[in-house]
Amino acid sequence: MIKGIRGAITVEGNSSKAIEEATLELLGEMIFKNKIEKDLISHVVFTLTEDLNAEFPAKFAREKLNWNDVAMLCFHELNVPNSLEMCLRVLIVLNCDETFSPEFVYLKGASELRK
Repeated sequence: MIKGIRGAITVEGNSSKAIEEATLELLGEMIFKNKIEKDLISHVVFTLTEDLNAEFPAKFAREKLNWNDVAMLCFHELNVPNSLEMCLRVLIVLNCDETFSPEFVYLKGASELRK
């Protein structure tokens, strides 16, 4: 069975360092809460709001988490008026047992997305 795990975090600024920190914080929490094993990941989709374009989040997953064999893509989020700014979202698609119940992770200002 395949299931998706959603997550989001707001980023402190449009810099490579800020995107790296936010990416690793979010993925770290998603891995921890869902006990994700790299070999079970099918693919990962990152989206960023249009105000974030200094770096690709997938770069940090490859470099820092050793996700070299994981298929990853980065996109811009749809620019909806009055939506949350400076936001990085991720969808991890995981091969799993049908009893697995994903725990979504929303950090910092992105917690507003689930209220």
